[in-house]
Amino acid sequence: MNANFDPTRTIAELKELRALTGDENGAQRVAFTPAWAKARAWLETKLAAIPAETHRDEAGNLWATLPGESERALLIGGHIDSVPNGGWLDGCLNTLAGVEILRRVQAEHAGLPPVTVRLVDWADEEGARFGKSLFGSSACSGHLDLSEARTLKDKNGVALPEALREYGIEFENVGACQKELSNAAAYLELHIEQGPVLLDLDLPLGTVLGTFGVERHAITFRGQAAHSGSTPMHRRKDAFLAAAKMAPEVYRITDRHGGVGTIGSCTTKPGIVTSVVEECGITLDQRHLDAGALSRMLHDAKEASARFAREGGVTVGWDRIWNIEPILFHQELAAMSDAAIAEVGASPYRLPSGPLHDAAEVARAGIPTVMMFVQSLHGISHNKIEDTKEEHLEMAVTAFDKLADKAMEWIQNVNRD
Repeated sequence: MNANFDPTRTIAELKELRALTGDENGAQRVAFTPAWAKARAWLETKLAAIPAETHRDEAGNLWATLPGESERALLIGGHIDSVPNGGWLDGCLNTLAGVEILRRVQAEHAGLPPVTVRLVDWADEEGARFGKSLFGSSACSGHLDLSEARTLKDKNGVALPEALREYGIEFENVGACQKELSNAAAYLELHIEQGPVLLDLDLPLGTVLGTFGVERHAITFRGQAAHSGSTPMHRRKDAFLAAAKMAPEVYRITDRHGGVGTIGSCTTKPGIVTSVVEECGITLDQRHLDAGALSRMLHDAKEASARFAREGGVTVGWDRIWNIEPILFHQELAAMSDAAIAEVGASPYRLPSGPLHDAAEVARAGIPTVMMFVQSLHGISHNKIEDTKEEHLEMAVTAFDKLADKAMEWIQNVNRD
């Protein structure tokens, strides 16, 4: 084993972080809270020992840089924030694997690698406090909607700009962090899969094809409130009945087109046991790696909702909550990821990512990007039972380091005159 590189150290540091910022319910590193700040301070002590130049940008992203012979930079990204009661690996595996790569590169190249190598801990990937995921990376990519983000509040009514100010971040200046990407030549991210695909295939590692596009909408059916005892069934204008038909329809739509679809919430008015439902609101989340298929999924859902409304004598309205196009990752970097996986004795396999990641925002900024997944036990994430076998974590950190070396060489070659 390379004396400058030790993946077991990454596992030990993951456990150290878990002990520092977790409890019996799981990880508690929600962004823009004291626990998150505590984790950040801990991370900075690890970076100071490398040593690397560190700073926080205008959006609160933490950067650690090893300047190279070339200003062209390899970026390695992760996030140390978590959801409430989250798992011990989500996000921080990426970050701490990056720390170990910085250690190895700094030691092997006497502090001057052939290209610049940078680790970024993105601020608020999860969006757990304010409901806005990918805050720091979308600010950096230029895709953060400031007018929308300015209005976000947490459950206690604290506005996002106010919370940011507590951590030295001026909301109106966050877009200035886009300069951090000026010399970026490639971006790599390691993540637990968070789903069961690699588990079901009994594979430890996989290369990510890209992140799903998302269509997220609120659908409201409106009928007529009426007494539940005196109104015959055939005379009712039951908004809930029309909305309920959407549940099996969402599954039929994914049978036709692939992807995934989820009705995640349902609310009714007047919401009492003695009244036919006058208004029923549901939320629909549809995801697919193919933009055309995603568009057809949305079209079919809208057509079905109109049909169910007509059948029930009610009306239906749609309001877009949020959407993002599918993001396909860089094919040459994906091939390097496959090769790195093979070099640690695993069979390469490619799969899409249903969850969104900071990598998607970096790719949207035009930077060649790829992700590597490591198997998740139980296929579960955002839960205290989230776990991965330690031997798979070692393989993942080792393969990710090999990918970083391949990407550094690629950056050198593609930028030669």
